[in-house]
Amino acid sequence: MDLSSAAFSPQDTQEDRLLGGRVRLIQPLQGYRAATDPVFLAAAVAARPGERVLDLGCGVGAAVFCLAARVLGLELHGLEIQPAYLGLAEKNAELNGVALSLHAGDVAAPPQALRQLAFDHVMLNPPYYAESAIASPVTGRDVAHREGGARLGDWITAALARLKPKGWLTVIHRVERAPELLRLLDGPAGAIAVKPLVARAGRDAGRVIIWARKGAKAPFRLLSPLVVHAGTAHHRDEDDFSPDAAAILRDAAELDMQERLP
Repeated sequence: MDLSSAAFSPQDTQEDRLLGGRVRLIQPLQGYRAATDPVFLAAAVAARPGERVLDLGCGVGAAVFCLAARVLGLELHGLEIQPAYLGLAEKNAELNGVALSLHAGDVAAPPQALRQLAFDHVMLNPPYYAESAIASPVTGRDVAHREGGARLGDWITAALARLKPKGWLTVIHRVERAPELLRLLDGPAGAIAVKPLVARAGRDAGRVIIWARKGAKAPFRLLSPLVVHAGTAHHRDEDDFSPDAAAILRDAAELDMQERLP
């Protein structure tokens, strides 16, 4: 897939590293920039060699390349609506030596080539804010963070449509949207499990990771939270990740796979 015409100018990008340097990632200097959320998302996908995985809204590929660094032998696909970000995803695939099939399009109307495929896993990090939220002046960031034509229901419908029977959906989102996500998943999916992500011990969760299995009937589970930072406050000008979070963010560890598998 040649997306060179849609690429950012080199002076508008920089190369970052994820997973302790295992993943090289060219990102725009302005616009959506991957932080910890796609790394946690990738850590939560219980993919195994030989399985087919789709990243809905893949951006520059942060989550899918983190997954590829942990699990070899996957068939990887990404869907993204912004051509410039797809162009960077293509470059990042080459940079990391990862075979990634990229698809341009909207989750509400995916391309025909993608609709013909079924996946063992679909992972997604949908826009966190409703369309009514204040728009970012930077288009790339606004499209990534704020719902446009596709609402949260469209994202979940698209993810479930692409899954094989008993395939797994894995999503990371703001905790405020968790009730809506659970309503959307209840019925089409089961074995639903929720893991809160807490910035520091004693604080409310800000993010959740939700797993759901298409067509399953296992009961709902609320898992113990992942505390991201050690201590009750930030005291030094350096990261202070908890041991569990550091194992994921630096060492490509899985996220409680056996805890949530039925």
